[in-house]
Amino acid sequence: MNSFTPKSAVRQGRGSSTLAGVTHPELPDAAHIMRSQFTRIIHLLLLLVVIHQLIGSELMRRPFPGNPPAWPNSLHEYVGLGSFAVVTAFWVWTMLRRGETHLARLIPWFSIVRLQDVIADLAAQLRRVARGQTPDDADGAFASAIHGLGLLAVTMMAVTGSVFFFMHGTPVAHSMLSLHKTIANLVWAYLVVHAGLAVLHHLLGSDIFSRMFWIKAHRHPTARWRHHGSR
Repeated sequence: MNSFTPKSAVRQGRGSSTLAGVTHPELPDAAHIMRSQFTRIIHLLLLLVVIHQLIGSELMRRPFPGNPPAWPNSLHEYVGLGSFAVVTAFWVWTMLRRGETHLARLIPWFSIVRLQDVIADLAAQLRRVARGQTPDDADGAFASAIHGLGLLAVTMMAVTGSVFFFMHGTPVAHSMLSLHKTIANLVWAYLVVHAGLAVLHHLLGSDIFSRMFWIKAHRHPTARWRHHGSR
């Protein structure tokens, strides 16, 4: 069994999981998952529109009274409407897909059992760091919950921007714009940390990018597990 085996084919339990023939009692319900083509496409689209909106917002300038908005402002608004469609499609696909991260793992906050899994997985990752090892890059409970928070933040940014667009000039639009700017700062922080950790895992030998994008795996996915298991 390799680490690309679908989650349904991996013997799982809340306190242990088996990957590449090595038992990891500290990693609850975790497995490396190869993403479907549609998941990869929609994830890439979401990444591109988020990066565009964050960078584009730095180029925007408020127009003088009576003047039409400059093209960066208009482009930001229309791409923002497109991002609302992309993030909506992402949520719908998350509820429909099989063999990948479930919606309940992205939003575990309403289940005591899943919250316990998140806390246990976080504790396991902290123990790995304390031993000088890198945090695990599998789809554990903690990582899935953080991905869910990022997706929620992007969703709120798209929603507030869309409400501002359609209700421009109203008190509601003013409130939505303030909230939109605040959430954008959170998304900036999430994007930097999320991308930074992914690059770190890649440089340390993980094939994390090959599971989400069309990048050839540069080493056998079980090699890292054997290396860490031998410590």
